[in-house]
Amino acid sequence: MPKGISLFTSESVSEGHPDKVSDQISDAILDAFLANDAKLGISDDSLVNTRLGCETLTTTNKIVIAGEGRGQAPLFKKYGSQAIINRDLITEIARGVVKDIGYDQDGFSYHGADVEVLLHGQSPDIAMGVDAKKKKGADEEGAGDQGMMFGFACTESEVYEKNSFMPAPIFFAHKILKVLSDKRRSGQIFDLQPDAKSQVTIRYEDGKAVGCSKVVVSTQHNAATRNGKKYTPAMVRDLIEDAVESALPKGWMPKSSNFLVNPTGNFVVGGPDGDCGLTGRKIIVDTYGGYAPHGGGAFSGKDPTKVDRSAAYATRYIAKNIVAAGLADYCTIQVAYAIGVADPMSIRVDTHGTGKVSDAKLTAVIPEIFPLRPTNIRRQLGLNKPIYRRTSAYGHFGRKPEKDGGFSWERTDLVADLKSALNIK
Repeated sequence: MPKGISLFTSESVSEGHPDKVSDQISDAILDAFLANDAKLGISDDSLVNTRLGCETLTTTNKIVIAGEGRGQAPLFKKYGSQAIINRDLITEIARGVVKDIGYDQDGFSYHGADVEVLLHGQSPDIAMGVDAKKKKGADEEGAGDQGMMFGFACTESEVYEKNSFMPAPIFFAHKILKVLSDKRRSGQIFDLQPDAKSQVTIRYEDGKAVGCSKVVVSTQHNAATRNGKKYTPAMVRDLIEDAVESALPKGWMPKSSNFLVNPTGNFVVGGPDGDCGLTGRKIIVDTYGGYAPHGGGAFSGKDPTKVDRSAAYATRYIAKNIVAAGLADYCTIQVAYAIGVADPMSIRVDTHGTGKVSDAKLTAVIPEIFPLRPTNIRRQLGLNKPIYRRTSAYGHFGRKPEKDGGFSWERTDLVADLKSALNIK
């Protein structure tokens, strides 16, 4: 951030936002494929393990699931010489996601929505380029597509939550909606419905985040209170204001005129009934809120051979460890791939003038410490596990590593290796 006073804004959306409903369905299907591999004892490097690129569209009482994949029974069934997707099982997974989110409305319901499943087998031409090949005595799969991916970390949120290493605007935009979701699910705020959006504008002074200048929250709600009184934006504001303030540092809640709630005036019709949802349309919400670059590829519904996802996780992992090691306050890493080729085309580190060692030295040690080949990324981060649906709302980054391997890219276990490679005590 530049010297002087500046503002930066990021947005988040809740798990009930139509695009996030779609993301969660796609990732729940991926989890089912990966869990099935584990149940059948299929190894990470088997030539019959999961491949999936799954897209979901949601609209008024309609869910369409499309894409291509590879898997085993019961998710795929044999039909002569062909493998045919088990549409009934995929439909059941989709309905379960919608039910868990909380949609049982006239326009979008877990039991009333029509589900159309158009998944089919993976192209053999793509599989040929991706499947592991013997190279110099080691199995190395090629990248699942060409493209460039970015990872980022910074110290901004460390004062408020240790080891998050995220930009403040997206960190608090996510946190506001997570607090509201938890209160909705627990029944503490009974009249909220699943769809919601937040937008947080952070004020910076000489590069340091010092407060919120504006907060916008749009949240779906019941048409009327339990005693029949019709909701107004002012009433919704009173309903959620304390929860929003609790998500922010003390003294950061903006004054009344800068806290906007449901600016359209009404938000009863929401979710996929109010707006069509599609997998992969919230990539900036998924990453850094526009504060850092995004390579363009979406994450949800993609198995970890697809470097759009796995390399974005790997570059976040490395960037976070560089910042956690005290080697920089800000770090952006870019990596690029060609489809079917294991080694990256390029690696670039930018510490934005905050590095304690040169960017060139950091770039040089990365391949030694964490080779950015798809096979190594998958193995070292344990990505062939059913850990993905939980990533598909409230951001893929800035979360806590979990015991079952979820958010493994948020670990800071490379700090010692980085310091050793750079001869730093």
